[in-house]
Amino acid sequence: MNRPNILWYCTDQQRFDTIAALGNPHVSTPVIDSLVKAGVAFTHAYCQSPICTPSRASVMSGQYPSRVHNTRNGNDTYPEERSPVISKLIADSGYDCGLIGKFHLQSSGKRTEPRLKDDGFRYWKFSHAPRDDWPEGEHDYADWVRENGGDLNAMRESEERVPRKYHQTTWATERAIEFISEDRPADQPWMLNINIYDPHPPFTPPKEYADQFSAENMPGPHFEESDLAAQAELVDADFQTKGQTPEQCDAHQAQADYYAMIKLIDDELGRLVQFLEDNGLRENTVIVFTSDHGETLGDNGLMFKGCRFYEGLIRVPLIFCHPSGQADVQSDSLVELLDLSATLLECAEVEIPDSHQGHSLLPVIMGKTDPDTKIRDFVRCEYFDALAPHFTGGNGTFATMYRDDRYKLNVYHSIDRGELFDLKNDPWEHNNLWHSPEHSDIRNELILRSFNAHVNLTTDVGSKRIAPM
Repeated sequence: MNRPNILWYCTDQQRFDTIAALGNPHVSTPVIDSLVKAGVAFTHAYCQSPICTPSRASVMSGQYPSRVHNTRNGNDTYPEERSPVISKLIADSGYDCGLIGKFHLQSSGKRTEPRLKDDGFRYWKFSHAPRDDWPEGEHDYADWVRENGGDLNAMRESEERVPRKYHQTTWATERAIEFISEDRPADQPWMLNINIYDPHPPFTPPKEYADQFSAENMPGPHFEESDLAAQAELVDADFQTKGQTPEQCDAHQAQADYYAMIKLIDDELGRLVQFLEDNGLRENTVIVFTSDHGETLGDNGLMFKGCRFYEGLIRVPLIFCHPSGQADVQSDSLVELLDLSATLLECAEVEIPDSHQGHSLLPVIMGKTDPDTKIRDFVRCEYFDALAPHFTGGNGTFATMYRDDRYKLNVYHSIDRGELFDLKNDPWEHNNLWHSPEHSDIRNELILRSFNAHVNLTTDVGSKRIAPM
């Protein structure tokens, strides 16, 4: 078989528990469900930062955000010289590479994001967000709306909201079909990276989708009254909201709108998968579905994102549907989105550079390794001054997370606070054991392990050694 095509579909701010086939009866995701049934779902996949830019920089570089020196939203530049992005490595191996939607390795505030010197993408259709407020530079989605007779800013303010016909998720499908349909040598594979904006806030699905989901039918967030005191303790750590009850943040309605946005994603992904099947491409295309990070959605009294490490915020979908791989397999081994980077490189038969820190998941996907085999002993997540001050709630907080098979340790270094959760007995993280005398030994052991992991995995030791002195 020729090297496979790669369709890499990445949503923005989608939690892990938003897929019907993986246990959520309140969503409608038949297309994503079909990928779960036809492929391998990694149910415990963790991003390396709960914020967009450092998470995406980590995936594209194959390194932790601090290792690649890209830990913030709103950053002026991306340190391309430290590590080529994986799309360049894949393009250099002969793939025709395309990007649709956001890239977000650099700031796109008040400007369209400048391209890297060599990102590897031949086809580039940029849209950071479904708005039309960039004064200059390319914004292909906004241009597409105008060319098709729509007024994006007016629709965003209307009661109907932006209908599916003009939606950014729909535009992404149209551009994807355009890219896949282009002429290229018969033996040249392609990789298409689609980065849509949904289900990122604001939670404003088209009315035709919002009407399908009722707040009254939603289960609501994972919340206990004690969460308010817990968030008061952490109020000085960056976050976009403060602790609130589900009623105060209208969490049930937010959940309904969030699920409506995911339904639109599923429908548009379905059009794309059907196009592959109708054109005989499915049999040689790896389909990957994931997200850059999650969303608190009322859990623990919080909405949106920031300097926390609760499951809904840092655990994401990760599904691989390989035409020669296993079907209907779920692995609950701990994995990181760094492992997505390594897996894409191995799928493309590209040698994984020494600088990359991920583990390829291809042995599990292809059935060469039992899905119950432990892949990682722990996963890490970082938050280093990630939110921009004055704009999105940032005040310069630094924090790290270390999670093993049972416990999660969160250390808020800037404010001398910590959290320890026993995920076996407290899976939604309401009972902080940081000050528990019975857990002091495990807390201290995890602090040591977390510190060792940080030193061993994120320290930049400089250029390659070529001699003894």
